[in-house]
Amino acid sequence: MSEQKHLVDVRGLKEYFPVKSGMMNRIMLKAVDDVSFTIDEGETLGLVGESGCGKTTVGRTLLHLYKPTAGEVYFDGRQVTGKNIGEFRKDMQIVFQDPYSSLNPRMTVSDIIGEPLDIHKLYSTKKERADRISELLTLVGLNSEHATRYAHEFSGGQRQRIGIARALAVNPRFIVCDEPVSALDVSIQAQIINTFEDLQQKLGIAYLFIAHDLLVVQHMSKRIAVMYLGRIVEIGPAKDIIGSPIHPYTESLISAIPMPDPETARNKHRIILEGDVPSPLHMPKGCPFRTRCRYATKECEEKRPELKEVAPERFVACHHR
Repeated sequence: MSEQKHLVDVRGLKEYFPVKSGMMNRIMLKAVDDVSFTIDEGETLGLVGESGCGKTTVGRTLLHLYKPTAGEVYFDGRQVTGKNIGEFRKDMQIVFQDPYSSLNPRMTVSDIIGEPLDIHKLYSTKKERADRISELLTLVGLNSEHATRYAHEFSGGQRQRIGIARALAVNPRFIVCDEPVSALDVSIQAQIINTFEDLQQKLGIAYLFIAHDLLVVQHMSKRIAVMYLGRIVEIGPAKDIIGSPIHPYTESLISAIPMPDPETARNKHRIILEGDVPSPLHMPKGCPFRTRCRYATKECEEKRPELKEVAPERFVACHHR
């Protein structure tokens, strides 16, 4: 039986950064350590975890904005490498977290959105370029008069729409959404999330949606992957991850989701994790979560659990699940 071809297929991705330790020594910071997942055409995979767990590094390494230490990335069946990444730039784009620092303050909106069109030579006349920029602005909920203005003249939500328009300029099939709403007011977040959903329905784009807000990820994603200290500890359908988490870390994350109904909130059992997150420079032996886990045993100290399928489409890295 032939193996199913996914749009994005990440296998054993690693990203280690050398960090100075003392005068001469260097130790490796394992920001991403053996991460694997797939994303299908038009699908959204949510990637969640605490700050510093390596979510953003996964997205940037996947796109070769950072050179991977190890592992393989395939796009539509073809391996993406440092040598051929230019061939995939039109298909794979990114929307950055901070709409204030990701837009050049010296460029007009027209130049910001038009830059990818210029680089990939996607127009034949100036009128065609202007029409495409106007079309993209309309697509993300802005209007063509905004084209002559500068980024600092816009609100955070409008700036993020400009960033989305820039990513869409080359007609990508896949976008890494790197915490695209975390820097925005809550009132604006819903509007931007709706924009992403509308664009997915119209254009069939696949997303890797990185966030630390589980409610946002649940709303956006078909499947969710949970990260802890550079590794994926659980992955599965969104409704299953939220409704019946398996990994002890996922259980704790889900228990912290605020409930709008006071009665439900009162009856809900909150799982508080003991201890601090270990430093990625000095990872504990065995399971990286064992220092905070109430189920930890000697086996957890000695052996690192691998991600294994425990139910259809449910994968967990835990010795006791």
